[in-house]
Order: sequence, then C-alpha cells, then structure tokens
Amino acid sequence: MGRSINYSASPLLASRTPVWRSKFIVAALAVAFAGLAGRAAYVQVFGNDFFQRQGEVRFARTLELPANRGRVLDRNGLILASSVVAQSIWAIPEDVDRNDPKLRQLAKLLDMPLADVRKRLANEDKTFVWVKRQVDEPVAKEIAALGIKGIYQRREYKRQYPEGEAAAHVVGFTNVEDIGQEGVELAFNRQLAGKSGSRRVIKDRLGRVVEDVRDVVPPVDGPDLQLSIDSKVQYFAYQKLKDAVIAHKAHAGSVIVLDTITGEVLALANYPSYNPNRRQNLTGEQLRNRVLTDSFEPGSTMKPFIAALALEKGLVTPNTPIQTAPGRITIGGSTISDSHPNDVLTVSQVIQKSSNVGTVKMAMQMSPREMWETYAQAGFGQKPQVPFPGAVTGRLRPYKTWRPIEQATMSYGYGLSTSLFQLAQAYTVFARDGELIPLTLQKSDTQTAGVRVFSAKNAVAVRQMLGLAAGPGGTGSRAQTMGYSVGGKSGTAHKQEGKGYADKKYRSWFVGLAPVEAPRIVVAVMLDEPSNGQYFGGVVAAPVFSETVQQTLRILGVQPDMNVKPQIVTHVVEESF
Repeated sequence: MGRSINYSASPLLASRTPVWRSKFIVAALAVAFAGLAGRAAYVQVFGNDFFQRQGEVRFARTLELPANRGRVLDRNGLILASSVVAQSIWAIPEDVDRNDPKLRQLAKLLDMPLADVRKRLANEDKTFVWVKRQVDEPVAKEIAALGIKGIYQRREYKRQYPEGEAAAHVVGFTNVEDIGQEGVELAFNRQLAGKSGSRRVIKDRLGRVVEDVRDVVPPVDGPDLQLSIDSKVQYFAYQKLKDAVIAHKAHAGSVIVLDTITGEVLALANYPSYNPNRRQNLTGEQLRNRVLTDSFEPGSTMKPFIAALALEKGLVTPNTPIQTAPGRITIGGSTISDSHPNDVLTVSQVIQKSSNVGTVKMAMQMSPREMWETYAQAGFGQKPQVPFPGAVTGRLRPYKTWRPIEQATMSYGYGLSTSLFQLAQAYTVFARDGELIPLTLQKSDTQTAGVRVFSAKNAVAVRQMLGLAAGPGGTGSRAQTMGYSVGGKSGTAHKQEGKGYADKKYRSWFVGLAPVEAPRIVVAVMLDEPSNGQYFGGVVAAPVFSETVQQTLRILGVQPDMNVKPQIVTHVVEESF
C-alpha cells in the first residue's frame, strides 16, 4: 500500500501567502499582454507603412526593364546605328572567393588585368559591384560556364555603328547607360530612347527573384529615326576628303553635301574622325564636328555676294567694265592687292579671276548697312537652325562700327567669320534662284520653301559667273566634273594667330553647285593647314569637290548635261586671296 503524505504538514504549504502578491503578478501579466497588444497594433496599423518600407528595402527591388533604343537609318533605310543585346557582368563581392583560380580565366575573358578584377571585388559595397559592362554574347556564355560563385549577369543593350568612322560625326554615339553623347544620338536622345518599363519583385540575398509583387509595366521602345544622309554619298565624300588631307599633309578637313530641292544634308564628314564602336583614348581633335563647330574667315567665297548685291542695286551689269590696274588699291592708308594684276575686267571676270580690287570697287559704291543686311539675310552671323550640339553662330559685326577699310576687306571675306555649314547654306541662294533655303538632317520628300535674298535674274547671272570661275581660266578650274557643268568659288585665307595672321598657315576651301543650269546639289570642302607645298583652294579643295559632285549626281540619278569631256588642267592654278 502506498504511503500517505500529509501535505498540510509542510511548513511551506502551511504558510499564508499575502493577497497583494498574487494581485501584483496578475497585474504584471495584464500589463505585459497590453504592451504586446499595443505593439502589435502599432506594427500592424499605425506604423505599418514604415515597417513595409523597411521590409521592401531589404527584400523588394524595382527592376528596370530597358527600352530598346530606336535605330538611326539613312535616307534609303540602311542602318547607321542599332542596339544589340549585351550582357553586363556584376558581382556580390562578399560571396566571391578572391583566391578562386577561375578568377584568372574571368579576367582573361573580360580582357582585364587580374589585379583590376580583384580591385573591383574589394569595393566597399559588399552586395553589388559592376565588373564589366556590355560584353559580347559569346564571352558572356563562357563566363557563365565558369560557374564562379557570386558572379552574375544582367541583360542590357549595346549600340553598334555599321558605317564606322565615315558617319561618326553625324551619328555620334551613346555612353554605357545608352544616353546620347555626340551627334544625332545626343540631338535626338529623348526621341530615340523610348520609355523604360519596370518590374517590382522580391529577391533573396543571392539576387534571385522569388516572386513579383505587382504587375509588370512593359517598356516602350524608341521609334526609328530616318536621316537625310545617303550612306553611299557619305562614305565617298569622307574617303575623298581623307585622301586629300593625307596627300596635302593638312591638319584637318571637312565636307558637306546639300540637296538644293529639299534642303536635306546628304553628307557631312570630317577628318580626322573616330570609330564610334571603339572609343578608347579619343581626343577632342577626333570628336570635333568641324563643319559646324569651327568658324573661319571665308575669303574669296564672299565675292559672289558682293557681285549679286551690286547687280541688285543696279550699280553694274555682268558686262560692266572695272579698271583693276595696277592690281592694288589704297583705302584709309592700307593697300589691298591682287595676287596677279589685271587690266580692265568685267564684273563676270572679276569673279572668274577673283580680283580683290574689282570686288572692293563694287563694294565701296554701297553702304555698310546694305552689305550687312545682305550678309545677314544669307545666314552669316546667324545661328544655324539645326539640332546639332555645338553649332557656331560665326561673327558679323554691326555695320555701324565698320571703318572704310573694314568694309573693303569684308567684301572679299576678311573681318567676318562663318562655319562651313553656314557657307554651304548661303550658296543655296545661287542654286535656288535667289532663295536661301532651310536645311534639315531628317529625310524630306517635299521641296522646301526659301527666303528671298536676291531676284531670280540676278542670282542666275551670278551662277553663270560661278561657272566661269570653275571653268578654264578661272581660279577653280580643277573643280570641273566629267559629264556635269559646275559652278563655284575657291577661297584661301591666312589663319588667325593671336591678334594677327600666320604667314604660312592657311585654310583652303571650295564651295559650289552642279549642274549650273538647274543645280541639284551644293558641295563645300575645306582643308585646314595644307602643308605639302600647295595651299590654294582651287588646287587642294576643288578636286575633292569635283569627285564628290560626280559621284553624288550619279547616285541621285541626275542626267549628265555635258557631252564634251572637260578640259584637263595641268598647270598650277593661281588665285586671289
């Protein structure tokens, strides 16, 4: 039988417990439960937004879904710029074993020194670091095959430029974030970029997506942009320019081709250039779009505007004789000379022979205001209406400040400055029977309306003078083109250096139109500092003009207007500055 225990005999159980102690314990438990309930209410109701944000910061991520950047096309639909898929390599540094032998293979695939890879993995941010952006797809697959812990890939888009250096200054390029940095890529960046989408997800610590927390917002791809540029014309003009710069040991060169019907820019090229697909170690000399950013004194290319204004004011006719002997004229104590003295020349011959004296004598019959207004109406001193970054305005001082000698020198292109883009546009006045037309970099199929500067009769008369200047006996005879009549004006000017002019540094150019009777294109060419013994624009720039005109008109399907082979000029052409 079990032994019976008398619990009441225990002194501890027999003692009386104070009532306040049990009440205290019950009250403490009640307060604890009330505190927990309050905390739960704060977390779940009053402070819910704060805790939701804190949770999202740790686990939720908004993934950007990049839009595919729009393509850049030439006028015929050929691709000038497009985006292709490229993987970017990133890492969680704290998960990567720095002594993993596979890191050497990774560095080799990324074409990076191993020390640079390890340096990136030593980043202060232990959860994310870019190792290398936008690697080619085959390389990305080899990296994935290595299976290095902590190394991951993200899909992005990489820009490619099929035309390379030939169209670099037109198209430009984007940076690694796909944002335009130069050229059309910068000028039309917002239009090309489209709109990125988004995806809200929860990720684990390894960056893996666990689940979506809201609907995906799809990206809106950027629309394609079709330019006025013709890839064939662009490539040919660039190659001929490059050959001329190298042959004449010039510092640089530029060329621009315009369609006189639509105002489209068919080609715009500079040398030196760069390959937008490989942009390491680029210099400012390579990046400069000289057609738009460089200004210079236009020299003798301004003389046709003086002749046109003199015709417009009724001061002369194309056959009016002007005495240019003895080949110099003094104004305000300064003497202006012709390179080669002539006797009596008609107005047409003044342009043909590029006589400074004959031009000055016409100009001094006008008021400074009349000259200034004509120059301004032709676009000089006015900012070009194109979206390109860095386009210069040039310099055309107010006519009220002109002294007589300054009015004289401005008549043959000294004392004002312009870009090659402005100069080419100004010559549309002669190509379009007196109208200055607006220019565009986007494809246009309609004839553009212009602003009248000269009457059609006088513009045509000056166009005939330009034909003489580009023909036998003119300063630009090397501009003649097989099968097509051409008209244009050469120019040569000393380069400004400090407050004066350099003795042996020149800019040389030729600007003209073709065919003469019904001009379809305007072409302007400039060489900066030719230094191989020849520097006159009629010698170094006119041949580039000739070859570019011939090829362009053939590409445009313009029928030849000359049946006789042009005379081949074998002597060195002299010209006036």
